[in-house]
Amino acid sequence: MSINTYKYLLSDLKNLKGVGSKTYSILKKKKISNIFDLLWRLPKSYTDRTKSTKICDLKIGDIQTITLVPYKYNFPRIRNLPNRIYCKDETGEMDCVFFNSYEGYIKKILPLNKEVTVSGKVGRFQNKYQIINPKYISENASLIKDKHKKYSLTDGISEKVYNRIINQILSNIPKLEEWHEENILKKFDNISWNNSIIELHKPENIGKYQSNFYQRLAYDEILASFMVHSEIRKKIKKIKKQKKVFNHIDQNSLFSKLDFDLTNDQKTSLIEINQDLKSNQKMFRLLQGDVGSGKTIVALTAAYNVIKSGFQVAVMAPTEILARQHFQLAKNIFDKKIRIEILSSKSEYKEKKRILKKLSNNEADIVFGTHAIFQKKVIFNNLGLIIIDEQHKFGVNQRKKLSDKGGDNCDVLLMTATPIPRTLTMTIYGDMDLSIIREKPKSRKEVKTYSKLENKISDVLRFIKKEINNQNQIFWVCPLIEESKKLDHSSAVEKYNYLKKKFPDQVALLHGKTGIEEKEKILNKFLNQKIKILVSTTIIEVGIDFPNANVIVIENANKFGLSQLHQLRGRVGRGQKQSTCILMFKSSLTENAKKRLNILKNSTDGFVISEEDMKLRGFGDILGFKQSGIKMFRLADPIHNNDLFELAEKEIKKMEKNEVDINKYKTLIKLYDQADVINDIV
Repeated sequence: MSINTYKYLLSDLKNLKGVGSKTYSILKKKKISNIFDLLWRLPKSYTDRTKSTKICDLKIGDIQTITLVPYKYNFPRIRNLPNRIYCKDETGEMDCVFFNSYEGYIKKILPLNKEVTVSGKVGRFQNKYQIINPKYISENASLIKDKHKKYSLTDGISEKVYNRIINQILSNIPKLEEWHEENILKKFDNISWNNSIIELHKPENIGKYQSNFYQRLAYDEILASFMVHSEIRKKIKKIKKQKKVFNHIDQNSLFSKLDFDLTNDQKTSLIEINQDLKSNQKMFRLLQGDVGSGKTIVALTAAYNVIKSGFQVAVMAPTEILARQHFQLAKNIFDKKIRIEILSSKSEYKEKKRILKKLSNNEADIVFGTHAIFQKKVIFNNLGLIIIDEQHKFGVNQRKKLSDKGGDNCDVLLMTATPIPRTLTMTIYGDMDLSIIREKPKSRKEVKTYSKLENKISDVLRFIKKEINNQNQIFWVCPLIEESKKLDHSSAVEKYNYLKKKFPDQVALLHGKTGIEEKEKILNKFLNQKIKILVSTTIIEVGIDFPNANVIVIENANKFGLSQLHQLRGRVGRGQKQSTCILMFKSSLTENAKKRLNILKNSTDGFVISEEDMKLRGFGDILGFKQSGIKMFRLADPIHNNDLFELAEKEIKKMEKNEVDINKYKTLIKLYDQADVINDIV
């Protein structure tokens, strides 16, 4: 196989005939960078121009194909009047009408007394058939009589031009050397990659998702994604590190300070993490747990063990207030000899300088903070573990860089309270080992979930008043920051103004536009119970712990995804009191919206909810995973192609076991992984 085969597919669009600077810039705006990208813009429908119609049988409003003879031109001298060409066949007469077309162009495409085939939408004017501005005209009928595909186009590219470009690519598709084994090919009736692409673009194959060609191509991109993850895993596993040496006596002394017992899932996860820490292979693990399942204590125990083995630990949280909560918990349960620091944006220059010096001199054992703790000026003396909390926005590239940054002896543990379906976990976190905490602590009471019509807000206010009188606090979540004329949703600003009249001096407002310092101030006020109601957008969904908040009201609940509602509900129920979640909605709910709300009311298992959410909404929309860095597929779908994901997973495990040479699949990876995460394989 010549290297130019896949290079043609990855070549610039400017190499194509008919792609000038204007078309090129339009395609670039659509994020189409090369020929390969263009292949995945599939036809949505087609116009059948294969059948010829006589003039006497024309139907007004239909797109029809007619072979006729032009016999007279009418080019008016008055501007803005159309050019009209009188045409006929043996059954009657009709006109071809052109606005803003030059005489020379018209005479060239419609020469008098020569048979021409025309296709377009038939109209009627002054009791005579006509086609206005026909796009398809040729003396060669075979060029017209075809099924013309319709694509989702950008303004500025005509259907005719787009078809010409696509057909040019399809006629030049290289015959790539097969990368699959015979047993895999048999599952797809032995169809090759290039034949699959050609079949994919045939108009009669639109929507044939179960066909062998569609399934083969979907499997290819799943396998390519899994292979990239596998290679990253292997590269990280090859790094030999110094083993962490610690004993269970220290770990047990830490547990003795807790007022609860670990669940079985927490214990299992900790065993898996400890095994990684004690091995000579670098840890690259995701700790995934449902809301309130107790991931933090597992991560802090791992940190404690690493410190006891003589290494430093860095813990990064998405917000400063969450970093402070982790810092405070560590101070409460860690051995007093352990030197704990927090690197805050609020810290004075002198204080920051002091902490940085301590970290570089190995005079600090663990530091908590936000992303600032990984800036270049922060130098660790002996970093042994990085813990990243709530960073599901990190893509494969970012995670790889993070692992490299820590150095050979540094293990990496990512945490997320985002339960996602297994197929999505394989897709997004396939480069990492996985520990899952499903079980909730026995002491934690289930949050009671109710749905309430928007016009029954007076009932909700009475309930809120009673809760405030009982010294409880309330989250009130709205979808929008400000009022929108287009969307009939409650806004956070509007609701804040409404509630502060009902509950003077007891309400605060928080949203994405709130400055960092102001946000921290408001959250601290809420944490210290100086305000009773916090009106906010969804920014409160990230794992902050407010034990005294036991009610959450979510407006326009049907506008949120199920998983997001579950995350929001997890903001309450963290204390000893019974907690409540009130889902408010308008009366005009769709059947689908009712289904979704009922799923949430009937289940508190985030993994079950996320599976249902994916079935109802599709994987691309779940929990906003369209974030940058997250791999999205062109054809494959974790819901409809679950069997292909499982097949790819089995194949990857077999390849890893048999140590298959990755170079056999270099074309596949080069085509599908243009980010070059593992660019040194070729």
